[in-house]
Amino acid sequence: MNQEVLLSELQFKAVRSSGAGGQNVNKVASKVELTFSLEDSLGLSDEEKHLLKQTIASRLTKDNFLLLQCDESRSQHKNKTLVIERFFKVIEEGLVVPKKRKPTKVPKQVKIKRLKTKRIASEKKANRKPPEIN
Repeated sequence: MNQEVLLSELQFKAVRSSGAGGQNVNKVASKVELTFSLEDSLGLSDEEKHLLKQTIASRLTKDNFLLLQCDESRSQHKNKTLVIERFFKVIEEGLVVPKKRKPTKVPKQVKIKRLKTKRIASEKKANRKPPEIN
């Protein structure tokens, strides 16, 4: 993953933000939308692209575009830096290969202990019953 190349491939769009801000919100485009094309990226190898398609599939559009937006701050510049940080975080988390699970057996002593406690509980409940008189 080449961060400089990825950074040059990002496309930004400033939009008017919703929410609090008074009259300023109607004049200033402070919300930043980031668009990144996974297919056309030169900063990622084919293996990385394939892995990202699987791991962040829910965040991609049908055309394999990643869309992120930020309107936390009233400053467009701050929102842009925040959305870039968020982008690299999503990419880094998507490139982590999960460890393969090793199937394990339940130890024999654990099984024996479980059966023993079941037997003790069963005997305890059997002793609560009144004796049978014939």
